[in-house]
Amino acid sequence: MLLATVNRDDGPATAAAVGDAAGWVLLDDADAQALIAQPGWRERAQAALRHPARHAVPDAAFRNPVPRPAKILCCGLNYRDHILEAGRELPEFPTLFAKFADTLTGARDDIVVHSSRRVDWEAELAVVIGSEIHRATPEQARGAILGYTIANDISMRDWQQRTLQWLQGKAFDATTPVGPHIVTADAIEPRDGLRITCAVNGEVLQDGDTAELVFDAADLVAYASQITRLRPGDLILTGTPGGVALGMDDPRWLREGDVVTTTIEGIGELCNVMRIEA
Repeated sequence: MLLATVNRDDGPATAAAVGDAAGWVLLDDADAQALIAQPGWRERAQAALRHPARHAVPDAAFRNPVPRPAKILCCGLNYRDHILEAGRELPEFPTLFAKFADTLTGARDDIVVHSSRRVDWEAELAVVIGSEIHRATPEQARGAILGYTIANDISMRDWQQRTLQWLQGKAFDATTPVGPHIVTADAIEPRDGLRITCAVNGEVLQDGDTAELVFDAADLVAYASQITRLRPGDLILTGTPGGVALGMDDPRWLREGDVVTTTIEGIGELCNVMRIEA
């Protein structure tokens, strides 16, 4: 099953949508996060998919499917090749940092960055929490995963490297695109390996596989749940594969007008235009 937040045809309002290979059905809920917060949502969604009338939703209509996560946790240095290009050893524990909901934006939105000249890309698999979970085992954590979507942790490296703490280079408003939709966990398994890529102006610069994650989705959810209670709509970004600008001998930072395309096999793609302001 696919879950999305889309623009309605009749104005600026959004709606939750459920879909499959045959198309999309729009529901009365304002967005996918509002939908999954309700008891019995899955039965309602499955009933909607039995309806023959479907919508063809244009790419530009997809919004961030989970616009109000209470918590966004991110894992740094989680792909083996990215760890090696950073000159690090494989970690014993996940390296976690947080973002704010204000950092998120949509799958087709322009990304506006100011006061940075070292803007980097980071393609990421994002885990969407589907049920409340606290102090969980990996098996319990796997059962709490609603599904998966795509993110790009656009990073302002000059800000990030001002101190040992990464937050300031990772938390600019509306710089982390998410979407275009959620693929539910019963339909996809990242442990089996999904190709993940990031291209800039059509040139593929990151080309990885989710089977190379040091800590997989359930590991990260279980670990994070030891620290904080996770609830429906919360996000965990699982890290990025090798190929970021920071790892290059002669870094090619993002520039005004660059088109960043982030894809994950079996999920879809983000396509965002960079706007770099002084």
